Amino acid sequence: MKFHEKLFTPLRDFFADSRAIGILLIACTALSLLLSNINVTSASYTAFWLKEVHFGITFLHLPETNLLVINDVLMTFFFFLVGMEIKRELTIGELASIKKSLLPVLAAFGGMVCPAIFFVIFNGNTPFHKGWGIPMATDIAFSLGVLSLLGKKVPVQLKIFLAALAIIDDLGAVLTIAVFYSSNINFIYLSVALALVVLVICINKLQINNLFFYFIPGALLWYCMFNSGVHATLAGVIMSFCMPLNQLAKVEHKLFHPVNFIIMPLFALANTAIVLPSSMGYVFQSTISFGIIVGLVIGKPLGIFSFSYFAVKLKIAAAPSNSTWAQLLGIGMLGGIGFTMSIFTTSLAYNTDALQIIGKVAVIAASVISGILGFMYLYSYKSKANAEGVDKAIAKEMLPLEVADNDTGFIIAQ
Repeated sequence: MKFHEKLFTPLRDFFADSRAIGILLIACTALSLLLSNINVTSASYTAFWLKEVHFGITFLHLPETNLLVINDVLMTFFFFLVGMEIKRELTIGELASIKKSLLPVLAAFGGMVCPAIFFVIFNGNTPFHKGWGIPMATDIAFSLGVLSLLGKKVPVQLKIFLAALAIIDDLGAVLTIAVFYSSNINFIYLSVALALVVLVICINKLQINNLFFYFIPGALLWYCMFNSGVHATLAGVIMSFCMPLNQLAKVEHKLFHPVNFIIMPLFALANTAIVLPSSMGYVFQSTISFGIIVGLVIGKPLGIFSFSYFAVKLKIAAAPSNSTWAQLLGIGMLGGIGFTMSIFTTSLAYNTDALQIIGKVAVIAASVISGILGFMYLYSYKSKANAEGVDKAIAKEMLPLEVADNDTGFIIAQ
């Protein structure tokens, strides 16, 4: 083997491994937090992400800092990519039946309601009650990144379920922000955005496959969403659902590596450039922290699991195939990784630096706890089952939750 082949083959193997995405995200997060809290680099590193960006087009209202460029522009491609995967699963894949597509919707709803209730229990009668929306969101990027570390230990159906759940969850968070935390909604831009969505749907109905006719309206849609006061990345999800099905594989192939190995690491670096307080004691004595941590660590898995369980038992929805209830509980734990949208909501809920720091640190702590618990639980569950050669009773528990009848889509109990 030639020298250059020895050098690049391990790198290609790393990129080909699904766990590489999770490892890279965690490494970038650790590096960013380190650089943000070392005296030598802290000021310059955090200032870099807040540095103003000049596009040379003064009459357009565009993102003004490096952080906003990543979160509002580049992350749109991430949502676009994930949205296309969900569309494919909804049309020809795991979520193609109505009952299976309903499950992530109901699970996401439970995963939003329960954390909000826990937060209100701790803060309902305090001046901090406006933070109820903070623990509602699941971070798509980080939750899928941690899940990718488990490789084939988790069935692909559960990965699809988590991706769909997290997207619906994020859409819920965006709507929550728009309705309860935004006072500057521009309905003119919102109306133009709606007209553009109708236009793209019509283009699809006319069976026009030239991607040029989708990307131009898509760019305009992004601009209108950005200026409407609603989170701009929603444009990525909308466009993904408007794309022709026969073009999805082509676009996904082009976006996969740039999104996962360029955009996502930049996202992790920029959004974890947080200066932690020198004294952490007061942070974890606040009812804000109690509400956020309990909401994400306990409320999320409780809401996701309970709503999923009752939806399946009442035959409203169908559970992911090749999965068990124990595994679904682990997915619920990973749902407690709040991070980006939770941190963003914190900055909207509270207008003082002291309260924002408490909220952001609590979100980071809860996300780390949820990520570790979810990973360890799913890893030990699978490995323990393999190592011990489970007995008959446990083996019965590990059978798929149900088998779907391909003709009817109804659940057939085991």
